[in-house]
Amino acid sequence: MAVTDEAILRIKEMILRGELRPGDRLPPEKELSEKLGLSRSSMREAVKALEIINVLNVKRGDGTFVTSLEPRLLVEAIAFVIDLHADRSILDLFAVRRICEGAATGMAAARISAEELAALRRQIDEVNESTSVEDLVIHDLAFHAAITESAGNSYLTVLVESLSGRTLRARVWRGLTQEHAVARTLDEHRAIVDALEIGDVQLAESLAVTHISGVEQWIRSRASQPDAFDELAGL
Repeated sequence: MAVTDEAILRIKEMILRGELRPGDRLPPEKELSEKLGLSRSSMREAVKALEIINVLNVKRGDGTFVTSLEPRLLVEAIAFVIDLHADRSILDLFAVRRICEGAATGMAAARISAEELAALRRQIDEVNESTSVEDLVIHDLAFHAAITESAGNSYLTVLVESLSGRTLRARVWRGLTQEHAVARTLDEHRAIVDALEIGDVQLAESLAVTHISGVEQWIRSRASQPDAFDELAGL
């Protein structure tokens, strides 16, 4: 189990045991990490993940609180669990995204301009190891949108945009729970741009397909480990 996953489960265990109740403020990061025997960085990422799924509420300058845990706040979290474990819709979405964005990247390789290539490289240069997962996903969305725009097919652009928006939660969750997510994403983005620059249609398309398949494979691996999400569904 990834360290961040372990931190997430430990915090949820505290909630389930009643050590943390709805509305309670979490202990300071240093105190909580020492209590659970986990690093502060993994604790920080766990808090981000639980904030995304509405279990925790981070109030800047005030602290981190357990939400009311009302069903309406957890609908998105439970829907995410269902997508991973019962419904193949999220996998189907990624399969369609892989096909469409792969084709779009190949099309872009045949017509992308020097200005568009330079803009893509600037996007990559704006991201580094200190970039947050949320900002990394924003970069990823913008990067793929720019490539699809370069393909020159407005219908394909709209379709890819729609698919990307519906896969946002899974991409954020993967970024939070996988090590070296930023470095991996940047390396793959640079390889795609290199292929675009030399105009290699087949290489550009295959690199894009491989890049998107990484998230798809992660979802499949998570779906095969239901215990990691069982407590989330029960909150």
